[in-house]
Amino acid sequence: MTIDNTSANSTPTADAAGTWRLGDRTVNRIGFGAMRLTGMPWDEKPRDRAAAIAVLRRAIELGVNHIDTAAFYFLPTRSANELICTALQPYPDDLVITTKVGPARSRDGAFEYARPDQLRAQVEENIRQLGLDHLDVVNLRWGAGLDKEPGSLAEHFGALAELREAGLVRHLGVSNIGAEQLIEAMAIAPVVCVQNRYGLTERQDEALAELCAEHGVAFVPFFAVATSVPGATPHGGHDETGRAEVAEVAKAHGATPAQVRLAWTLHRGPHVLAIPGTGDLAHLEENIAAGALRLSDDELTLLDGITTTG
Repeated sequence: MTIDNTSANSTPTADAAGTWRLGDRTVNRIGFGAMRLTGMPWDEKPRDRAAAIAVLRRAIELGVNHIDTAAFYFLPTRSANELICTALQPYPDDLVITTKVGPARSRDGAFEYARPDQLRAQVEENIRQLGLDHLDVVNLRWGAGLDKEPGSLAEHFGALAELREAGLVRHLGVSNIGAEQLIEAMAIAPVVCVQNRYGLTERQDEALAELCAEHGVAFVPFFAVATSVPGATPHGGHDETGRAEVAEVAKAHGATPAQVRLAWTLHRGPHVLAIPGTGDLAHLEENIAAGALRLSDDELTLLDGITTTG
């Protein structure tokens, strides 16, 4: 693999991709997404609890200091927040935990969306589950589904801004939004990150990523490697678009297609962060190593030329 800041005999660590400032906190650009820790709702059985805890502890050993989670990441017998709390308490001083509020799930998995006056309870629930006295970063996840919804988020984001003033939240972000909603949110309170669906073959939010760069806001793609929906393939799975080009670049570097997709995402700008998730130790190390993968200008041109959905 063509890499930077590591030797051939060492495992690349999360600082290989560089750092970014989330408000007053510095994080490595390769982080960890906790959604898959419990297993997905369509899996035959939950992931092994001890294995999930081992993945979290190994992530910290490899320099991950940015974890994305939510209280609605749970199965009947597993909770991502509880696993994080169990595995990592006492938390490292440099660890930034980002959570999301807005959607709520009943125990049977049904989603409903919170009213502005219900967001405090969601924030407090994340605080309780994680064993904290405040939250580092809270994203307002707009809409209950994956499709962005139109309309003003001012009332909801304003409620979170009040919680920030009260000291329950340190920094605010927004998720699943459009450019107009980002501008609206920034007029209410500082925004440190935007978390939207984005990847090599799904670039409908390219302009939003550029707007984030203009304002010094982190752009944090989710599903950058694979779609996380029923029927999706396991780690590294994706549609067939760009398969040949990705395979060509991966072969040249002795890397996996998933690593190439992550590396391409990080090459979009220093403000772009990655939060790949997994419940598997080997895949965790592959994901983190992708932060050390350096793509040439010709390779980036090849990958940029792939036909996309946006």
